[in-house]
Parts: sequence; C-alpha cells; structure tokens
Amino acid sequence: MKILLLAVGRTVEKHYITAVNDYLERTKHYISFDIEIIPELKNTKNLSTELQKEKEGELILRALQPGDTAILLDEHGKEFRSVEFASWIERKMHVVNKRLVFIIGGPYGFSPSVYNAAQEKISLSKMTFSHQMVRLIFVEQLYRAMTILNNSPYHHE
Repeated sequence: MKILLLAVGRTVEKHYITAVNDYLERTKHYISFDIEIIPELKNTKNLSTELQKEKEGELILRALQPGDTAILLDEHGKEFRSVEFASWIERKMHVVNKRLVFIIGGPYGFSPSVYNAAQEKISLSKMTFSHQMVRLIFVEQLYRAMTILNNSPYHHE
C-alpha cells in the first residue's frame, strides 16, 4: 500500500516546508508516502465559493486513480487518538490494494463531487487550522502512527 497526501495550494512558509519535509522523509522509512500539490486556482476573486470548490474538486478528482481509497481531512470527520489512528492505518494496510489518499481541500472545503468520491472523512481536531498547519499536523501524526506500529520510542503513553 502507498499513502499519498493530496493538498490544494502550496505551502509558502519556510518553517512549515522544512518540518513537513522532515516528517515526510522520516515516514518513508516505514511506508511508501508522498505528497502531491494541486496548484491553487488563479483569479478567484470573480468566482463564488461554490464555483471555486467545484473547480478545485475537478482537479482533486483528476488526481485520483482507479482503485484509490480517498480519505478527506474534514472538520466533520471521525476523530482519533494517535494510538487509534495507528490501528486504523494498520487495518487499512490489510485492505487497501493501491493508494490510501488523504485529501486536504481548498480554503472553502470540498465540492459535493469530492464528498461523493471519498470513502471516509477524518478530522484532525475540532479546532480550525491553516492549511499549511494541517499538512504538518497530518504528516507528524502519520509518522507517529508508523512509530507506534513499529514499537519505536517516538510516542509515549
């Protein structure tokens, strides 16, 4: 199984880029993991939020491949403790044949077509974070899950 983080819009803050890349490389020691960025839309001032979500949704759906399991990182998704997330990932490793794709949408969320294409939704917190922070939080939690599953000393109970 491969894991992909698919995100709309690039990260611009250097400290986030450095931290995300650090956890990306650490996680690759345990599992095939990559990040794919969908460029943000240009000239969005004249687009309604619904039209912006639709256009971003088309780009998200185009990035998915047949057989992918799409998981939305969404405020209305299921919340996990880190150990529970690790167990969830372990179960997915046994049933997902191709790619487990975690998706971070644009600033206004997901279009109905993306919600329809997704198999599940996960929430990282009830709080709202910037999209750049969400990337960092997610990659750190994925790394933590891998260390839990491999009995590494990174996570403490």
